[in-house]
Amino acid sequence: MKALRELEADFWRAPSAHNTQPWTLTYTDTEAVVGWDPQRALPVSDPTGRDLRLGLGAFVETCLIVCASAGLRVGFRADPGPLRVGVLHEAAEPYRTEFTTADVRGRGSNRGPYHPGRLPGDLVPGVRRVACRDLAALLHAADLHQFGDAAVTAELREWLRLTPRHRRYDLDGLTDRALALSRAEALGLRAALAVYPVLRRGGLPRVLAAAGKGLLDYDGEVLMLVGPPGEEVEMGRELMRIWLNLSTHGYTTHPLSQIIDSPPTRAILAAHLGVDDPASLLHLARAGRPKEAAPRSARIPS
Repeated sequence: MKALRELEADFWRAPSAHNTQPWTLTYTDTEAVVGWDPQRALPVSDPTGRDLRLGLGAFVETCLIVCASAGLRVGFRADPGPLRVGVLHEAAEPYRTEFTTADVRGRGSNRGPYHPGRLPGDLVPGVRRVACRDLAALLHAADLHQFGDAAVTAELREWLRLTPRHRRYDLDGLTDRALALSRAEALGLRAALAVYPVLRRGGLPRVLAAAGKGLLDYDGEVLMLVGPPGEEVEMGRELMRIWLNLSTHGYTTHPLSQIIDSPPTRAILAAHLGVDDPASLLHLARAGRPKEAAPRSARIPS
């Protein structure tokens, strides 16, 4: 497993909610245990661990792709337990994948403006697709719910890096650049969050939610991953393949998980899609061609 250590910088390019990078690798002579650091989970905004397990699945898929690109014969075996999801192990042949390390390095989220237009019909099989404008009201309601919850907002604030002077600006979390905020917008958000405990009941959540009110007001598309609750690690692997496929065709995504984090909007969306179990809505993001390239998100050195 020594060869895997040399590839960790690319393993770490996997995506995670709030860019918390929760994964851990614990090496033995023959295996690497894939686990997570509970200090990097989101117990308030992700109480079921849905996004955590999706991120771990994306991490597993990233590891397998990078190892295959390096010619290493590595497989994954699910073996869930306390703070672990499975093991990377020596396999008979390299993992079969159409993607490479270069694809992993080139993928990223983009929260800036997108060009109008829908995705080609055959590009993302297996996901639900909805017009952006059809979800604009739900997004606003979800943002109101998120910013109206003091605990959720406090957890979000812990992972925001709204100034380059933040001590973890180059390591993790959501930077002002990653959020596509101007200097003035970042300053305004910092000021609003600083007075949030005082003004929460005075209408501040509505002010904060209003910032994203026009985000879906264009001819674009939102993609939804629907799958069995409890199988998020495997679905996270599938999600990573979807993201990489989009990226190699010049498209990118912007996660909008708050719509399925809020029970009322999740229920409305499930009914709209004809989905019986709202818990099977696993991931939601707008997708399209961004008008500008996004900066690379920060990563903790491996």
